Amino acid sequence: MTEEEAKRLLMLHSFSIDEAIDHPKGQTGFLMSLRPYRGLIEENFHEIMYALSILQKKLGPETPHLDRDLVTAVWGMCHLSRAWGVHSDGMLRSNDLIVEEDVCRLEEWIETISYAFLNLLEGNGDEAFFEYLESYGAFREPKLEEEG
Repeated sequence: MTEEEAKRLLMLHSFSIDEAIDHPKGQTGFLMSLRPYRGLIEENFHEIMYALSILQKKLGPETPHLDRDLVTAVWGMCHLSRAWGVHSDGMLRSNDLIVEEDVCRLEEWIETISYAFLNLLEGNGDEAFFEYLESYGAFREPKLEEEG
């Protein structure tokens, strides 16, 4: 996967590009699988972590200018998924659409993504993925889907 493909994948998961409207990943990606709630899709979490691993150099302190769209995609995914699915007054919990086990799992995924992202911004690539790799053993390269 190239850096451009990784960025595009994150933007599809965050529903932050127009292409997401018609793309299968836009409809079932990390953020849009929560609205309407379709259950947690673990593959989405792994795709995000893989994409972040590809983008390490683009996010580190040696990069003079951060890609605003990339930062918005990751921040938006974390913020909105927490607001919708983790907060007690969010739409999923307040309407009893998500079970507590999924709330805990979603919160863990959000923490893992945001921790990795923070460490990448600070230039700590090894630390960024330590817990993820300890838990899952390796990155899972996604199969890139095209419009269906």
